[in-house]
Parts: sequence; structure tokens; C-alpha cells
Amino acid sequence: METFIVHPENKEQSAAIKAFLKALKINFEKHEKGTYNPEFVEQVLAGETARKAGKKGVRVNTDLWLMTL
Repeated sequence: METFIVHPENKEQSAAIKAFLKALKINFEKHEKGTYNPEFVEQVLAGETARKAGKKGVRVNTDLWLMTL
């Protein structure tokens, strides 16, 4: 079977999609959370905040391209 990912923009659209799927007796799942690990999202947002505040972040002294060989 196929999987469809739908992104309703408001509650009205969400309700219409649910009603449509129920009317056709199509099973569906609703996920409130994003697909990313919350700890990872928190780290990314903290990094963006730090960058905007002028912090330089972590510097890597190793050439990462050489590590793939």
C-alpha cells in the first residue's frame, strides 16, 4: 500500500481530511509531534540562537574530507 503525508494548514482542513478518511473507512494515524528527536531539535535551536548572538561555535581542526578515505 501507499503512504500519504498531508499537511493541513488549519483546523478546518484537518477536520475535513479526517471526515473524508472516515467516510471511506480508511485507517489513518495522527502525529502531533514532529519527526525529529526533541533533544536534537533543542540542540539545533540553541545553536541558531548562539550564532545569532555572535558566538562562533565549535571549530574542527581536522579536514573532514580526509576522514572519508
